This record gives sequence, structure tokens and C-alpha cells, in this order.
Amino acid sequence: MSFEGKRRVVVTGLGAVTPIGNTVDDFYKGMQEGKIGFAPITAFDASEYKCKLAAEVKDFDPTLYMEKKAARRMEKFSQLAVAASGQAITDAGLDMEKEDPFRVGCAVSSGIGSLQAMERETKTLNEKGPNRVGPLLVPMMISNMAAGNVSIAFGLKGKSINVVTACASGTNAIGEAFRTIQYGDADVMVAGGTESSVTPIGIAGFASLTALSASEDPTRCSIPFDKDRSGFVMGEGAGVVVLEELEHAKARGAKIYAEVVGYGCSSDAYHITSPAEDGAGAAKAMTNAVEDAGISTDDITYINAHGTSTHHNDLFETRAIKLAFGEHAKDIRINSTKSMIGHLLGAAGAVEFIACVKQIENGFIHKTVGLQETEEDMDLNYCKEAYNEEVPYALSNSLGFGGHNASILVKKFE
Repeated sequence: MSFEGKRRVVVTGLGAVTPIGNTVDDFYKGMQEGKIGFAPITAFDASEYKCKLAAEVKDFDPTLYMEKKAARRMEKFSQLAVAASGQAITDAGLDMEKEDPFRVGCAVSSGIGSLQAMERETKTLNEKGPNRVGPLLVPMMISNMAAGNVSIAFGLKGKSINVVTACASGTNAIGEAFRTIQYGDADVMVAGGTESSVTPIGIAGFASLTALSASEDPTRCSIPFDKDRSGFVMGEGAGVVVLEELEHAKARGAKIYAEVVGYGCSSDAYHITSPAEDGAGAAKAMTNAVEDAGISTDDITYINAHGTSTHHNDLFETRAIKLAFGEHAKDIRINSTKSMIGHLLGAAGAVEFIACVKQIENGFIHKTVGLQETEEDMDLNYCKEAYNEEVPYALSNSLGFGGHNASILVKKFE
């Protein structure tokens, strides 16, 4: 991006509800321990399904974050978004009574919205007829309602958007929030992603696509970059961050976790589900993010990979990293947070962004849990072990069905 006077953007608040912890602290502790969130599906009886495991959020109580009445008017994906946003806003110490609400925006994405509402009301339609379909079906189902509910809950009157790019939604939401602040359209953005699609049609649909692992062993179901990988495991949860213009953050004495410095996107323009085999699209998103930050590819020493544990993704993402970084690719630590929490679809990039920020903050790179042995073409360092070392930059990749590629680059704040 070449325009003059780009404003600097920092991260001042974090919020997460994940399969390995319902707060950022618990999530990070889980990352340190290599904890996995995989278990037999509890949301419905999956005994007849090819896929029987998921990474569900455990013991989530929406009334800790909102009134019972408000919770009843939200589907789970919206409840998770409001919960994570509340955590992030509290963590940031953001007092909306002291802010111009029209300068505080919201970019909270969901790739799917509520399959639960769709399933429930389709059953009503089929059994009882069209006049019995619930009046709140549409506002509870549509994917923008996470952003809508977050805006309403916290009085955010600035730009409010929901970027729907499948598995890249969360990363695009944070990236577009970053651009919004850079360009001066807002001073603060509450940004991230949310998803809750562990439902009969969600699991059946992805399983029919042969995208899901059929493994019934929680320790061998989501194993990114392993030669025995057989598909992803559906996860659910939400990750939301507070992004803020640097001077605005300093003026109110905010704690600064990290700085967002680069954002790159591209499209494979190739296939509705498979990434481009040469990795060119994903490589371009990565190099665009690096160029946006005004640094060299050699400055990158850590990548939080999309790393879904599907055969195609992990192989083609490896090719993309080699294409983008050349010989230097061998010196980069690459891990996949999905080895612990599964694939959170529209929330994946947002939760993984938080993983990046926490690793930068603590000088720690988590291991890719369950990775034992990889195959010949995949000869990079996929972090079989954790590392305690400085993380000056973290590059996070998200690659969505439809060929959507998004990379976001965050650095240690100086």
C-alpha cells in the first residue's frame, strides 16, 4: 500500500472461547501444555455419522456475559462472539462512555452463521407448515448477526462488517479492521471471528465432502503435516481482539500486546475446495503481507500455518511457503494451532491470531501436537517440539474454500 501517512495499529485487548479454554489465559495455558480439545460429539447423536469426533467448547455459560433474555435471542455463534468481545473490551480497558462511539467499529465474522436455527426451523416447516416457522429465524441465522449483536451489546456505532470468506473469514475481519484504522475510518475496531457448526448437517456435509477425519482416536484425528493425516476436525469457538490506532491507545494508557504491520490477500481462482496445487495463491498472500509491512521475507522466522490436517492443504501450503520464502523457508518455525483446537472455520484465523499475539508476548512457539512423521515433500520445520525463543514477527495464514487466501502479519511492539 503506497498512500502516505499510514496510521500505526496495535492490539490492546484479547478475548477467546475455545475448545481448550474459555478465556485467553486458559487457551494459552492449553497451548503451552499441548492440550487437545477433541472428544466424541455431544451436540447430537453421531453414532451413524462417518465422523464421530469434534472440538466442542466445554461448559460455556452465555449468562456470564449477557442477560438471559438477550442470550435467548441469539444463536450460539452470536453468544460466543459477544462473550469473546466482552473479554477483549474488558481486557483493553476500553470505556465506551469516554469514546466517540462512531469512531469505534466492529468486524466480527462468521463463515456460516447458525445451521442450528436452519435445521430446527426446517423441521418445523416440514412437520407443521410454513405459518409455524419462528419469527426470529432470519435474524438468528444470518452470519452478520455476530457483528450486529456485538455492536448492540457494547454500543459500537462505527463501521460494522462481516467478511464471509469461509475459513479465511476471521483473518479477513482482522485485516479489514486493520485497514479501517490505518485509513482513519475508525480509531478502534473490535475484530475477529466466531463459529458453531457442530450440527448434524454441518458434520454430514463436510464428511460427505471427505474433508473431515473419520479417526475415532482423539490423539490422531487432527494431525497437521503428519503423513497419516486424514482430514480436519470440526471445532467451534470465537476469537476477538481490540485493534487501536497507536496514538489513541497511548493517550488512554492502554496495554499494548503487539503491532499489526501487514495484511495480504489473493485468490487461487482455481477450484471451489482444493487450494492451487503449486501454492502460488497462498504464497502471494504471504508476500503481500510482508511487503505491506515494508520488511524482507528473511525477517520472518515464525508462521502460524492454516495447517488443517487435510492431505491437500498441508502439502500445498508447504509448497506456498517454499515459493514465498525460497531457501529461507527451512529456517522458519511453522506450527498449526488446529492440532489442538481443530478447525474453527470462520473463527479459525481470529483464534490463531490470538495464538500469535500470545506467543510473541511470551517468547514461546507451541508445538504441532500429534505430529510424528511427515512425508518426503514436506521437509520444513513443523514444530514437533515447542520452542522458548523470541518471536519478532508472526505471520498467520488462512486459506478458505473458494480460493480465498489471507495472511496477517503481527510484530513485537517497540
